[in-house]
Amino acid sequence: MTETQTLIETRPPSVATLFLERVESTPDAEAYRYPVIDAAGGQDSWHSLTWGQASGRVFAIAAGLMDLGVRPEERVAIASATRVEWILADLGVLCAGAATTTVYPSTNADETAFILADSGSRVLIAEDAVQVAKARERRAELPELAHVVVIDATGVEGVDGGDGWVLSLAELERRGAAYLEKHPEAVRDAVGAITRDQLATLIYTSGTTGRPKGVRLPHDCWSYMARAIQSVGLLDEDDVQYLWLPLAHVFGKVLTAGHITIGHVTAVDGRVDKIITNLPLIQPTYMAAVPRIFEKVYNGVAAKARAGGGAKYKIFKWASEVAREYAKVTQNNLRLTGKASAPLGLSTKHAVADKLVYAKIREAFGGRLRACVSGSAALAPEIGYFFSGVGIHILEGYGLTESSAASFVNPGESYRTGTVGKPLPGLEVRIAEDGEIMLRGPGIMQGYHGLPEKTAEVLEPDGWFHTGDIGELSADGFLTITDRKKDIIKNSNGKYIAPAAVEGQFKAACPFVSNVLVIGADRNFCTALLALDEPTILGWAAENGLEGKSYADVVAAPQTQELIEGYVARVNEGLQRWQTIKAFRLLPRDLDVEHGDLTPSLKLKRPVVEREFQSLIDDMYAGSREA
Repeated sequence: MTETQTLIETRPPSVATLFLERVESTPDAEAYRYPVIDAAGGQDSWHSLTWGQASGRVFAIAAGLMDLGVRPEERVAIASATRVEWILADLGVLCAGAATTTVYPSTNADETAFILADSGSRVLIAEDAVQVAKARERRAELPELAHVVVIDATGVEGVDGGDGWVLSLAELERRGAAYLEKHPEAVRDAVGAITRDQLATLIYTSGTTGRPKGVRLPHDCWSYMARAIQSVGLLDEDDVQYLWLPLAHVFGKVLTAGHITIGHVTAVDGRVDKIITNLPLIQPTYMAAVPRIFEKVYNGVAAKARAGGGAKYKIFKWASEVAREYAKVTQNNLRLTGKASAPLGLSTKHAVADKLVYAKIREAFGGRLRACVSGSAALAPEIGYFFSGVGIHILEGYGLTESSAASFVNPGESYRTGTVGKPLPGLEVRIAEDGEIMLRGPGIMQGYHGLPEKTAEVLEPDGWFHTGDIGELSADGFLTITDRKKDIIKNSNGKYIAPAAVEGQFKAACPFVSNVLVIGADRNFCTALLALDEPTILGWAAENGLEGKSYADVVAAPQTQELIEGYVARVNEGLQRWQTIKAFRLLPRDLDVEHGDLTPSLKLKRPVVEREFQSLIDDMYAGSREA
């Protein structure tokens, strides 16, 4: 048995056990960094918790939940943005032997009530008054919800008083400390009693249509993921991870499991608007993100260069092409010869571009970033190659909520842009006859909560899980995702089109594009709805006679239409005839989570967007034979 096999086969039954092992092994090592926010608007101060200090709070939360009557496998919901208290609360739930139900803080009151009721959650750990109000508004519909624990009690009525329904996190920890005085081994006993198949987490898929489904992930899923991440060798105890992803999402959640088993430092701050500010402060060596973040950074760098004048923009465009060419050549040579080499001429150009452009981009990321992992959606290859050439190595990965997030990841220095890498150790993979990716292994869910029929649709009796994604495996095990099975378009001429591939080319070619929706099912040609990145297009507008105009006015202007037409034509040059975009419409606003166009993990809700902008689609096909 290899070292990797041993590491995975000898995994403990739960991450709670791994947490106790970590605390015992390195109690004085730094575990978390987190900001204490300056309410006056000044500079936030960053504080740290050692593993030993973190365990003190985790034990108090776990014991506090026991004191409230929470029993093994009973659900405790967390509705909060990403912050250190989210992680401590989750670990407290797990160490009590209970199960965490994750709720996005952006979820409205109706859907929050549905998740709390469907999961049968006994306690809700709410971030603030806004989240408490959602539960209080629907309290009559939630008879099983015995308590609400609020992290930030500012403005919350009845906290630590009244009927005892709402209490602060501080009060829960005080109750837990008192409970431990009477029952000092209660938490350790609870952790010791956890079994592999015991429910650990209920994550509700945000979904693109209909009510979300609760994905049941047992303790063994997270223990396996922790050990599998450790075995890949991308991280070690000297790394500093910047964690800002939503912890209600499986991608963010799995990062906490890997962190515990490896023991590195994690800086936690879920404020997306602070990413650019935080990077130089944290100076991470590792960060995970969704593709939209890299797209926004790329667009922002391009906009800044354009604002610097024609000469600077010309240098940026040249450096961008050099970066992409250098990445493609070195990655290909590494694959063929084992050495990431490039011809002398290209290496010389790359060195010049590095001094002029790339070094500044790396510095904006904190100057120490070794690698980023990108997941949740497809990253446009041309953007991936750009960052690769710059020296920001984006390791694309792949997984689903139903597979505990991490199923594939690109291997360190030998990563291949445009693929999602190789399967994690312990995972079986096969490609079905229709091209669907199928997975089997310890990370696969138990099923959908209370939905046996839905579970049977995707999970075979022998454990094979239907991902719903189409892909191809290379001879040496690298997976390339083609598209979502349900998203593939067949036009009226019988040609199949993968929208994501075309949409990715748009995002790489046009620095003004934020979101793209390619349409063409059962039509005789393809069209597109394009949403533009507001800061970037308004910056361009100010330089082109449209200063002071609103986003909607800028998008409607003939100059903007002409600008985007040029990029559409450029993209069409690289497409097959049946893939080309014959018409497009610019949307009057960008797509976002608040309007329901995107899931909280920033995936496009195609049916929602198509319904909302049906009149624009009809207009593009007016007069065509298929209209």
